[in-house]
Amino acid sequence: MDASLIPFILTLLAVGAFAGLIAGLFGIGGGIVMVPALYYVLTALGHEAHAMHAAVGTSLMVIVTTSLRSVAAHAKKDAVDFAVLKSWTPFIVIGALLGSAVADLAPGRALTGLFGAVALLLSAQFFFGRPDWKLADQLPGHPWKGILGGVIGVLSSLMGIGGGVFGVTLMTIFGKSMHTAVATAAGFGVAIGLPGAIGFMVAGLDEPGRAPFSLGYVNMAAFVTLAASAVFLAPVGANLAHRLNAKRLKQIFAIGLLVMALNMLREAIFVG
Repeated sequence: MDASLIPFILTLLAVGAFAGLIAGLFGIGGGIVMVPALYYVLTALGHEAHAMHAAVGTSLMVIVTTSLRSVAAHAKKDAVDFAVLKSWTPFIVIGALLGSAVADLAPGRALTGLFGAVALLLSAQFFFGRPDWKLADQLPGHPWKGILGGVIGVLSSLMGIGGGVFGVTLMTIFGKSMHTAVATAAGFGVAIGLPGAIGFMVAGLDEPGRAPFSLGYVNMAAFVTLAASAVFLAPVGANLAHRLNAKRLKQIFAIGLLVMALNMLREAIFVG
Protein backbone atom coordinates (compact mmCIF):
# COMPACT_ATOMS: atom_id res chain seq x y z
CA MET A 1 0.00 0.00 0.00
CA ASP A 2 1.18 3.50 -0.83
CA ALA A 3 2.22 5.06 2.52
CA SER A 4 0.74 8.39 1.44
CA LEU A 5 -2.74 6.83 1.51
CA ILE A 6 -2.53 5.84 5.18
CA PRO A 7 -3.55 9.30 6.55
CA PHE A 8 -6.53 9.36 4.21
CA ILE A 9 -7.62 5.86 5.22
CA LEU A 10 -7.34 6.79 8.89
CA THR A 11 -9.32 9.96 8.21
CA LEU A 12 -12.07 7.98 6.50
CA LEU A 13 -12.18 5.48 9.37
CA ALA A 14 -12.60 8.34 11.87
CA VAL A 15 -15.24 10.01 9.71
CA GLY A 16 -17.09 6.71 9.35
CA ALA A 17 -17.06 6.17 13.12
CA PHE A 18 -18.46 9.64 13.79
CA ALA A 19 -21.03 9.25 10.99
CA GLY A 20 -22.22 5.98 12.51
CA LEU A 21 -22.54 7.59 15.93
CA ILE A 22 -24.70 10.48 14.74
CA ALA A 23 -26.70 8.13 12.49
CA GLY A 24 -27.83 6.22 15.55
CA LEU A 25 -28.20 9.31 17.74
CA PHE A 26 -30.19 11.51 15.35
CA GLY A 27 -31.44 9.12 12.65
CA ILE A 28 -29.73 11.21 9.96
CA GLY A 29 -27.60 8.62 8.18
CA GLY A 30 -24.25 10.37 8.67
CA GLY A 31 -24.15 11.98 5.23
CA ILE A 32 -23.76 15.44 6.75
CA VAL A 33 -20.30 14.34 7.89
CA MET A 34 -19.33 11.97 5.08
CA VAL A 35 -20.08 14.11 2.03
CA PRO A 36 -17.76 17.05 2.83
CA ALA A 37 -15.05 14.77 4.29
CA LEU A 38 -15.01 12.47 1.26
CA TYR A 39 -15.10 15.44 -1.09
CA TYR A 40 -11.94 16.89 0.47
CA VAL A 41 -10.19 13.51 0.53
CA LEU A 42 -10.87 12.84 -3.16
CA THR A 43 -9.84 16.37 -4.09
CA ALA A 44 -6.58 16.03 -2.15
CA LEU A 45 -5.88 12.78 -4.01
CA GLY A 46 -6.25 14.59 -7.33
CA HIS A 47 -9.71 13.35 -8.34
CA GLU A 48 -11.50 16.68 -8.13
CA ALA A 49 -13.29 16.30 -11.50
CA HIS A 50 -16.10 14.19 -10.03
CA ALA A 51 -15.32 14.59 -6.34
CA MET A 52 -18.74 15.92 -5.31
CA HIS A 53 -20.68 13.34 -7.30
CA ALA A 54 -18.51 10.57 -5.85
CA ALA A 55 -18.89 11.98 -2.34
CA VAL A 56 -22.69 12.07 -2.60
CA GLY A 57 -23.01 8.67 -4.30
CA THR A 58 -20.63 6.94 -1.89
CA SER A 59 -22.28 8.57 1.11
CA LEU A 60 -25.67 7.24 0.00
CA MET A 61 -24.21 3.74 -0.20
CA VAL A 62 -22.74 3.96 3.30
CA ILE A 63 -26.03 5.33 4.63
CA VAL A 64 -27.71 2.04 3.73
CA THR A 65 -25.45 0.19 6.19
CA THR A 66 -25.60 2.78 8.97
CA SER A 67 -29.37 3.10 8.68
CA LEU A 68 -29.91 -0.66 8.86
CA ARG A 69 -27.77 -0.90 12.00
CA SER A 70 -29.45 2.13 13.52
CA VAL A 71 -32.98 0.87 12.85
CA ALA A 72 -32.12 -2.53 14.32
CA ALA A 73 -30.83 -0.89 17.52
CA HIS A 74 -33.88 1.39 17.81
CA ALA A 75 -36.24 -1.52 17.12
CA LYS A 76 -34.92 -3.29 20.22
CA LYS A 77 -36.24 -0.29 22.17
CA ASP A 78 -39.63 -0.58 20.38
CA ALA A 79 -39.19 2.98 19.11
CA VAL A 80 -39.56 2.43 15.35
CA ASP A 81 -42.97 3.14 13.81
CA PHE A 82 -42.93 0.48 11.09
CA ALA A 83 -46.38 1.50 9.87
CA VAL A 84 -44.97 4.91 8.91
CA LEU A 85 -41.99 3.29 7.19
CA LYS A 86 -44.23 0.96 5.20
CA SER A 87 -46.59 3.66 4.00
CA TRP A 88 -44.02 6.39 3.26
CA THR A 89 -41.19 4.33 1.77
CA PRO A 90 -42.58 3.98 -1.81
CA PHE A 91 -42.81 7.77 -2.23
CA ILE A 92 -39.37 8.33 -0.69
CA VAL A 93 -37.85 5.73 -3.05
CA ILE A 94 -39.39 7.42 -6.09
CA GLY A 95 -38.05 10.77 -4.91
CA ALA A 96 -34.56 9.33 -4.32
CA LEU A 97 -34.43 7.89 -7.83
CA LEU A 98 -35.55 11.20 -9.28
CA GLY A 99 -32.96 13.08 -7.23
CA SER A 100 -30.10 10.93 -8.47
CA ALA A 101 -31.34 11.26 -12.06
CA VAL A 102 -31.31 15.08 -11.99
CA ALA A 103 -28.11 15.43 -9.93
CA ASP A 104 -26.09 16.57 -12.94
CA LEU A 105 -28.68 19.22 -13.84
CA ALA A 106 -29.28 20.71 -10.40
CA PRO A 107 -27.76 24.17 -9.76
CA GLY A 108 -25.50 23.10 -6.92
CA ARG A 109 -24.84 26.44 -5.21
CA ALA A 110 -28.48 27.51 -5.36
CA LEU A 111 -29.68 24.19 -3.94
CA THR A 112 -27.03 24.27 -1.23
CA GLY A 113 -27.97 27.81 -0.25
CA LEU A 114 -31.69 27.02 -0.16
CA PHE A 115 -31.15 23.90 1.91
CA GLY A 116 -28.87 25.78 4.30
CA ALA A 117 -31.46 28.50 4.79
CA VAL A 118 -34.24 25.97 5.46
CA ALA A 119 -32.03 24.02 7.87
CA LEU A 120 -31.23 27.27 9.70
CA LEU A 121 -34.93 27.96 10.24
CA LEU A 122 -35.58 24.41 11.35
CA SER A 123 -32.74 24.49 13.86
CA ALA A 124 -34.21 27.64 15.42
CA GLN A 125 -37.61 25.99 15.68
CA PHE A 126 -36.16 22.90 17.34
CA PHE A 127 -34.09 24.90 19.82
CA PHE A 128 -36.50 27.71 20.69
CA GLY A 129 -39.88 26.25 19.71
CA ARG A 130 -42.42 25.20 22.29
CA PRO A 131 -42.14 21.48 23.10
CA ASP A 132 -45.85 20.98 22.53
CA TRP A 133 -46.01 22.90 19.23
CA LYS A 134 -47.26 20.86 16.30
CA LEU A 135 -49.34 21.23 13.17
CA ALA A 136 -51.49 18.16 13.73
CA ASP A 137 -51.81 15.00 15.81
CA GLN A 138 -50.97 12.62 12.98
CA LEU A 139 -49.04 12.48 9.73
CA PRO A 140 -50.87 13.66 6.59
CA GLY A 141 -52.53 11.23 4.22
CA HIS A 142 -52.84 11.39 0.44
CA PRO A 143 -51.96 13.42 -1.54
CA TRP A 144 -49.61 15.17 0.90
CA LYS A 145 -47.98 11.91 1.93
CA GLY A 146 -46.83 11.33 -1.64
CA ILE A 147 -45.73 14.91 -2.16
CA LEU A 148 -43.80 15.25 1.10
CA GLY A 149 -42.28 11.77 0.79
CA GLY A 150 -41.12 12.53 -2.73
CA VAL A 151 -39.59 15.86 -1.69
CA ILE A 152 -37.72 14.17 1.17
CA GLY A 153 -36.35 11.59 -1.27
CA VAL A 154 -35.33 14.11 -3.93
CA LEU A 155 -33.54 16.58 -1.65
CA SER A 156 -31.88 13.89 0.46
CA SER A 157 -30.59 12.05 -2.61
CA LEU A 158 -29.24 15.26 -4.14
CA MET A 159 -27.44 16.15 -0.92
CA GLY A 160 -26.22 12.62 -0.07
CA ILE A 161 -27.96 12.52 3.32
CA GLY A 162 -30.24 9.94 4.85
CA GLY A 163 -33.45 11.92 5.16
CA GLY A 164 -33.43 12.28 8.93
CA VAL A 165 -33.04 16.05 8.72
CA PHE A 166 -36.42 16.25 7.01
CA GLY A 167 -37.96 13.11 8.46
CA VAL A 168 -37.41 13.97 12.13
CA THR A 169 -38.80 17.48 11.61
CA LEU A 170 -41.80 16.20 9.68
CA MET A 171 -42.77 13.59 12.26
CA THR A 172 -42.34 15.80 15.32
CA ILE A 173 -44.53 18.60 13.95
CA PHE A 174 -47.17 15.99 13.17
CA GLY A 175 -47.38 14.58 16.66
CA LYS A 176 -44.64 11.93 16.90
CA SER A 177 -42.37 11.92 19.94
CA MET A 178 -38.73 12.88 19.36
CA HIS A 179 -37.51 9.37 20.15
CA THR A 180 -39.98 7.77 17.73
CA ALA A 181 -39.16 10.34 15.06
CA VAL A 182 -35.40 9.73 15.33
CA ALA A 183 -35.83 5.95 15.31
CA THR A 184 -38.24 5.92 12.36
CA ALA A 185 -36.29 8.49 10.32
CA ALA A 186 -33.29 6.17 10.52
CA GLY A 187 -35.30 3.81 8.32
CA PHE A 188 -35.74 6.53 5.72
CA GLY A 189 -32.00 6.22 5.12
CA VAL A 190 -32.41 2.79 3.54
CA ALA A 191 -35.26 3.98 1.32
CA ILE A 192 -33.11 6.91 0.16
CA GLY A 193 -29.62 5.43 0.19
CA LEU A 194 -30.16 2.27 -1.86
CA PRO A 195 -32.04 3.67 -4.88
CA GLY A 196 -29.98 6.87 -4.71
CA ALA A 197 -26.68 5.00 -4.74
CA ILE A 198 -27.83 2.78 -7.62
CA GLY A 199 -28.81 5.90 -9.55
CA PHE A 200 -25.38 7.45 -9.00
CA MET A 201 -23.71 4.20 -10.07
CA VAL A 202 -25.62 4.14 -13.34
CA ALA A 203 -25.20 7.88 -14.00
CA GLY A 204 -21.41 7.73 -13.68
CA LEU A 205 -20.62 4.50 -15.52
CA ASP A 206 -19.33 6.23 -18.66
CA GLU A 207 -17.69 9.22 -16.98
CA PRO A 208 -13.89 9.43 -17.44
CA GLY A 209 -11.47 10.58 -14.74
CA ARG A 210 -13.06 8.80 -11.82
CA ALA A 211 -11.00 7.62 -8.87
CA PRO A 212 -9.78 3.98 -8.82
CA PHE A 213 -12.20 1.32 -7.52
CA SER A 214 -15.21 3.37 -8.63
CA LEU A 215 -18.48 1.84 -9.77
CA GLY A 216 -20.10 4.77 -11.50
CA TYR A 217 -20.00 7.65 -9.06
CA VAL A 218 -19.73 5.30 -6.05
CA ASN A 219 -16.17 4.70 -4.85
CA MET A 220 -16.16 1.18 -3.47
CA ALA A 221 -12.84 1.56 -1.62
CA ALA A 222 -14.16 4.58 0.28
CA PHE A 223 -17.47 2.81 0.87
CA VAL A 224 -15.79 -0.19 2.52
CA THR A 225 -13.54 2.02 4.65
CA LEU A 226 -16.36 4.28 5.84
CA ALA A 227 -18.88 1.50 6.36
CA ALA A 228 -16.43 -0.67 8.30
CA SER A 229 -16.23 1.90 11.09
CA ALA A 230 -19.72 3.40 10.78
CA VAL A 231 -21.68 0.19 11.35
CA PHE A 232 -20.08 -0.40 14.74
CA LEU A 233 -20.93 3.05 16.12
CA ALA A 234 -24.55 3.31 14.91
CA PRO A 235 -25.93 1.10 17.74
CA VAL A 236 -23.92 3.14 20.27
CA GLY A 237 -25.61 6.32 19.05
CA ALA A 238 -29.02 4.65 19.14
CA ASN A 239 -28.53 3.54 22.73
CA LEU A 240 -27.35 7.02 23.69
CA ALA A 241 -30.48 8.54 22.15
CA HIS A 242 -32.67 6.60 24.57
CA ARG A 243 -30.68 7.81 27.58
CA LEU A 244 -31.32 11.48 26.82
CA ASN A 245 -34.58 13.26 27.56
CA ALA A 246 -36.62 14.55 24.64
CA LYS A 247 -35.84 18.22 25.31
CA ARG A 248 -32.08 17.67 25.43
CA LEU A 249 -32.22 15.50 22.31
CA LYS A 250 -34.07 18.27 20.45
CA GLN A 251 -31.44 20.82 21.50
CA ILE A 252 -28.56 18.61 20.38
CA PHE A 253 -30.32 17.95 17.08
CA ALA A 254 -30.85 21.70 16.65
CA ILE A 255 -27.15 22.40 17.19
CA GLY A 256 -26.25 19.80 14.58
CA LEU A 257 -28.68 21.39 12.12
CA LEU A 258 -27.23 24.83 12.83
CA VAL A 259 -23.66 23.71 12.13
CA MET A 260 -24.72 22.02 8.90
CA ALA A 261 -26.78 25.05 7.81
CA LEU A 262 -23.97 27.55 8.38
CA ASN A 263 -21.49 25.35 6.51
CA MET A 264 -23.85 24.98 3.55
CA LEU A 265 -24.50 28.71 3.41
CA ARG A 266 -20.75 29.37 3.53
CA GLU A 267 -20.20 26.96 0.64
CA ALA A 268 -22.99 28.52 -1.39
CA ILE A 269 -21.90 32.12 -0.85
CA PHE A 270 -18.11 32.04 -0.66
CA VAL A 271 -16.97 28.88 -2.47
CA GLY A 272 -16.91 28.23 -6.17
